[in-house]
Amino acid sequence: MQRYFFELSYDGSSFNGWQIQPNAPSVQEEIQNKLSRLQSNVPVKVVGCGRTDTGVHAHHYILHVDLPQIDDLDLFLMKINRMLPDSIAISKIYPVSDELHARFSATERTYRYFIHTQKDPFRAQTSWYVNRELDVTKMNEAAQLLIGRKDFTSLSKLHTDVKTNICDVRHAKWIQEEDGTLYFEISADRFLRNMVRATVGTLVDVGLGKLKPEDIPTILAAMDRQAASTSVPAHGLFLWKIEY
Repeated sequence: MQRYFFELSYDGSSFNGWQIQPNAPSVQEEIQNKLSRLQSNVPVKVVGCGRTDTGVHAHHYILHVDLPQIDDLDLFLMKINRMLPDSIAISKIYPVSDELHARFSATERTYRYFIHTQKDPFRAQTSWYVNRELDVTKMNEAAQLLIGRKDFTSLSKLHTDVKTNICDVRHAKWIQEEDGTLYFEISADRFLRNMVRATVGTLVDVGLGKLKPEDIPTILAAMDRQAASTSVPAHGLFLWKIEY
């Protein structure tokens, strides 16, 4: 058996996230089913670089799978893409060593969250519409206070099965485009469940004047989800890039 990395992207609008779950469509199940068909209906298990929640998208996602040697990768790529729905696209397939793991070998993950401030039906599934003026300068001041190795319990979903809530945030910045769109980009070694959406909700409250940038350290120090703001909708969030 040979281990392969698949690079892919997907529109999460019609899926209940990446991970297989009972009686709900998932990206993982869709890919496994199609790979199994290509392997004469032999069950296939793929391992993803991480979970994405219901409605969250991926611009760059990595999975690994152990398969019999593929002689023609280009032909295999064409076949699997033809079988998958339009909402999932695999861009690359390549062999890797057995030691490489899609999730545990990743060294950095980057997310982007998109906001548009003018109503746009073509962005309704991939960006959050906010029809109020935001102070992006203040939001960036607050974002800088997230950088570093910190405990992000206040920005995490409660009762998750992780051993630590400490993450090393290496980059956090709001970027405003000329067309009025705005996105938040954040990179870290790891992320907690719901962390990016809770972070964006808190920073947007800074932009609306409900919080001050200097409130961020106090929120983090509380280690209490109730200290931070409400999470923003899932559909504006993209897993943007994975580094190994």
